[in-house]
Parts: sequence; C-alpha cells; structure tokens
Amino acid sequence: MATLYVGTGRRKNAVARVRMVDGTGRMFVNDREATEYFRLLKYLEFARAPLVTTKTEKSFDITINVDGGGLHGQAGAVRLGIARALAKMSPDNEKLMRDGKFLTRDARSKERKKYGRRGARRGFQFSKR
Repeated sequence: MATLYVGTGRRKNAVARVRMVDGTGRMFVNDREATEYFRLLKYLEFARAPLVTTKTEKSFDITINVDGGGLHGQAGAVRLGIARALAKMSPDNEKLMRDGKFLTRDARSKERKKYGRRGARRGFQFSKR
C-alpha cells in the first residue's frame, strides 16, 4: 500500500486539500491536469515550488481539490498544502520548507468596504459646487 500524505492550504478565499501518494509526478487539480488548470506558467511554478525545493517533482502523484478565490489565491493555497504534506513526511523536508518560507500562511486578504466610503479606504469624489 502506498503511503498517503495530506496537507491543507489556505490563501485569501481559496482552500486547497492536497493528497500525495508515491508515484510518477502526475498532478491533478479538480480532476484536471495541473497544466490545464493553471494555464499561466507562473501559477504552476508558484504552486510546485515546494516540490522543486525538495527535488521530489517526479516522486509523487498529487490530487488536489481547490475551492474559492481566484487562480492566484488558489495557487498560493496549493503551495501551502503541498508544503505541509511534505513537512509531515520528514523532518529534513520540514527544515527545507521553513527555510524557503513555504509553511508561512499568507494572511493578506481583501479589506472590507467601510460605510461612508466608496471602497475600503477611498472616499467619494468631493464636489465644491
């Protein structure tokens, strides 16, 4: 039986549930090939960065369910989920993940709109006459 590693990642409004098993390096996001899901190469590279750091790109088959947010937030959530799964795998990987800042959750999200304003901070246009 293949060993299963699980990690959950969050970024903005996106949540990614990552399942890694021993395999050949295939990566599926929401039942689609990762290259098909993340059309822009920068998102795919951003999400795969923990695998590149640990040199395990071809060692695992990864299945990811991601929900909410846009592609950038989803790529960040996938990155954190993969990093957490790799960190559970071995203490050496955890050190690499911490050094690469992959285990730090990016807490930045959209600021809420305030009353009396047009957006979070921008006021309405002032008219003297």
